[in-house]
Amino acid sequence: QVQLVESGGGLVQAGGSLRLSCAASTRSFSSYTMGWFRQAPGKEREFVAIINWSGGRLFYADSVKTRFTISRDNAKSTVYLQMNSLKPEDTAVYYCAADVSKYRLAVNSADYDYWGQGTQVTVSS
Repeated sequence: QVQLVESGGGLVQAGGSLRLSCAASTRSFSSYTMGWFRQAPGKEREFVAIINWSGGRLFYADSVKTRFTISRDNAKSTVYLQMNSLKPEDTAVYYCAADVSKYRLAVNSADYDYWGQGTQVTVSS
């Protein structure tokens, strides 16, 4: 069983930055596609960003494309989400997820096999 543990959430003012981390407990991390999703109160979980196994292919939701950066360190089995210019509408619980299908870049949460417990990000206006 793969465990994913997120960290780095918190309270920040609009325009500020946060860096989320997600550490995986698997030696197979380097073959997984990794994604970040978020869920705001009363809303469905939505896709934020994806990174393929090598880090060479990235994909973002339009709402975060110019502000967020996803990256990974396979030696540390960790994926990151750098969030800049945060807005109140970015407030949500952020989840990292792992897709064991190495060559798929899925935006549908149902395609992911493992999930972290989530970390709260709150952006005040």
